[in-house]
Amino acid sequence: MRAPSIVVLTGAGISKESGLDTFRDADGIWARVRIEDVATPEAFARDKARVHEFYNQRRRGLLAGNVAPNAAHRALARLEEAWPGDFLLVTQNIDNLHERAGSKRLVHMHGELLKARCLHCGNVTPCEEDLAESRACLVCGQLGGLRPHVVWFGEMPLEMERIELALADCDLFVSIGTSGNVYPAAGFVAEARAAGARTVELNLEPSAGRSLFHEARHGLATALVPAFVDELLAQCGR
Repeated sequence: MRAPSIVVLTGAGISKESGLDTFRDADGIWARVRIEDVATPEAFARDKARVHEFYNQRRRGLLAGNVAPNAAHRALARLEEAWPGDFLLVTQNIDNLHERAGSKRLVHMHGELLKARCLHCGNVTPCEEDLAESRACLVCGQLGGLRPHVVWFGEMPLEMERIELALADCDLFVSIGTSGNVYPAAGFVAEARAAGARTVELNLEPSAGRSLFHEARHGLATALVPAFVDELLAQCGR
């Protein structure tokens, strides 16, 4: 008998304990900055400098020495390494904390803050420095076309076909640190449940989709996730 297939979805709540701001909390990013001003293609076309500065500040914060993977990130990396069945980690986060913790079977559905995409040639390149209109693409050499490699409102999330296939085949779906308000990610639990998967929520508080989960545990991710991973690995003798 094959080991159960697992899909894990993570949101901003898992990185909050590493010192990164969430988006939709009462004191989150969208309470201080209008989405329409910094996180849409129209905003970038209207005021590239403002959008670049918003993401430059976030990039600097991510690269600050006090931001590091926490126990929840490390637990998921341990689960991936030890789990005998299929495993996919899908994150809405644009930080690199899952990679730094050791995760490899990972999809950044909303892009990655430490990468830039060129609107002229389409190439995606690593980027740890500030972006500006004066920066040239490392591939095509043209100016003015670099943008953060993040998915803005109104754009299609990345690798959706891979995610949909994993959801259709998973036996266990786990949602961690998500509000349940942002689609298409908010609909993943319904897709997984319709495919016959057991659904579990690990969140600071009940999400908008709480009724679709077979089981919910509420509290800090750094406590809930390592304990849940320990249980899963104990069940398969790992």
